[in-house]
Amino acid sequence: MPDFDWSAAAANGKVTKGSLNATSAAQVLKRLRDQGLTPLDVREAGASGASAAGKAGAVGTALNPAKKKGNPKAKVNAADVLSLTSELAIMLKAGLALDNALRVLIDMSYKPTVTALLIDILDKVKSGTPLSKALANHPQLFSDFYVNMIRSGEISGQMASVMARLVEHMERIRSLRESVISAAIYPAILLGVAVLSLIAMLGFVVPQFEKLFNDMGDALPVPTRVVMNIGKVFQHYGLVIVIVAALVIWLLLKWLRTPGGRQWWQSVILRMPLVGTLSKKYEMTLFSRSLGTLLGNGVPLLTALHISTQTVTNLLLRKPLETMAPKVKEGSKVADAAIGTAIFEPLAINLLRVGEETGRIGPMTLELANILNREVEVGIKRTLTLVEPVLILVLGILIAAIIVSILMGILSVNDLAA
Repeated sequence: MPDFDWSAAAANGKVTKGSLNATSAAQVLKRLRDQGLTPLDVREAGASGASAAGKAGAVGTALNPAKKKGNPKAKVNAADVLSLTSELAIMLKAGLALDNALRVLIDMSYKPTVTALLIDILDKVKSGTPLSKALANHPQLFSDFYVNMIRSGEISGQMASVMARLVEHMERIRSLRESVISAAIYPAILLGVAVLSLIAMLGFVVPQFEKLFNDMGDALPVPTRVVMNIGKVFQHYGLVIVIVAALVIWLLLKWLRTPGGRQWWQSVILRMPLVGTLSKKYEMTLFSRSLGTLLGNGVPLLTALHISTQTVTNLLLRKPLETMAPKVKEGSKVADAAIGTAIFEPLAINLLRVGEETGRIGPMTLELANILNREVEVGIKRTLTLVEPVLILVLGILIAAIIVSILMGILSVNDLAA
């Protein structure tokens, strides 16, 4: 196997060099990434000119995404955007020019759609288009928040540090969302097990006692008759019930994707005990962190307020937040505009007021985001401690009720026989 000379950047931007024995440049790239390094140059020992990886990118895969390994139809997702942003930040911090950094990203990409995206961005940058405008052509991947952060880096000349802050922001938001999703998995599994257990009991276990209770008629206890009738329905119409239930769920989910359905569901969530409070704090965390990050990178207050409002997914909370920017534009203080929304807690109002008085509203909103983030995480844990035993208790009561009703029927048979 040939030796390859390489140079790579660590997370802190420090460039290191070395040599590896590998079958190909692609294997070297993989081993470097596995070590947490961002490859900058890989070439066969003794080779001159462009790197081996660079040659492959320029001549083959980089200009022909179809030759890339992976599913060519796989869409670029949020994880891909975070990954390329992180690697680009490291390479810029290491001193690479933007176009060279994009070329390295193209060489390292194994996802055809990501490669095509990077090639499009590189072509625009090479033609003189600012990176922020090149990214703005892909609004489904790069939000207004992302584009404005990049624009602030271009204006200030601190692109590497701005991108590092952007990566930190994206990772915090992803961590918060993943904690919420992870917290919902176990209750969802419990609910699914409960439903399947009831279907199994009513559809397969209960009908087994039908012959035993056939001749008793009205002599059967009422609970036993109710359970037996439900069991007959499941036995004879079980498939129809499943199909109808699936159709209803599909139609409901489809309706919830419409503006009216989404707003109705969001209003239901806000009115739910415990969950409503957590949902509100989660949305305010997104707003506060986005606002603080934008202000910390020199984005004007009015622009930052507008963009941060768009990060709030709950339309019922977004609507009052949209009134803040016009009020501030008319001369109102941010804290007073926040009071007018009627959704900020006293702690948030006080932090905003202190931030305005000290000229540190950006750091104060970030501190607010950290506080709310901790409250959301603690609230999720507390809610789970209530939801899990409640689900288990309800499942136990329902199954026990079915068993007791059957036992009552068996006892009544014995009484008649006696």
